[in-house]
Amino acid sequence: MASSSSRVVAELGRPETAGETAARKAESSRVYRSSQTTRNLVAALLVTLAVVAVIIFAVPRGQPAPRAALDVSAVAQSVSSNLERTVIVPAVPESWTVNGAAVEGDAVAAWTVVYAPDEASGFLRIAQGFDADAAWPTRVLNGAGADDTVTIDGIEWTSYRIANPEAAGNISAALSTQAGRDTVMVYGTSSQEALDAAASSVSEQIRELRQEAE
Repeated sequence: MASSSSRVVAELGRPETAGETAARKAESSRVYRSSQTTRNLVAALLVTLAVVAVIIFAVPRGQPAPRAALDVSAVAQSVSSNLERTVIVPAVPESWTVNGAAVEGDAVAAWTVVYAPDEASGFLRIAQGFDADAAWPTRVLNGAGADDTVTIDGIEWTSYRIANPEAAGNISAALSTQAGRDTVMVYGTSSQEALDAAASSVSEQIRELRQEAE
């Protein structure tokens, strides 16, 4: 005799057996777990979308903070103090960008400032070779020889003929002059106008270096 608590299945017209009860409960559990998994996935997706929205719309965006301009005068003063000698500070136009200022070189140490006169004018280096020998400019230019002399702002400079800029480290124009114990070079890929302006920017300091050496 079936238990009074047995569930009557309408389609069968009789109470379900123990096996049928177990099968029904197992199926219900499966359906429930499946629905829970789906709801969890949907909830997780919504949370992820919300986080992405916050990142996109709430986090401030824009251009990176501009790099602080390099203070050539301050670096030059430090170099001058450490080496106990006069170091030139080019007086170039304010529109020129400073890309570097440091002492470079091995056999000849050279205080070197790198400028970009403008986006279309390449780069220029103004270098002060400490106690540089006469052949130093030629070595810097990978063998390029002197071509002529030019006078800029009262200072006579040696100009160099660079037939193959690629072989000379992508340098297309160069000038050098004696400055007391040192040699000052101006060289790079910029225009002749910018090259002359760079040479003029150190004229007074070259005179001072020459006077110191007298």
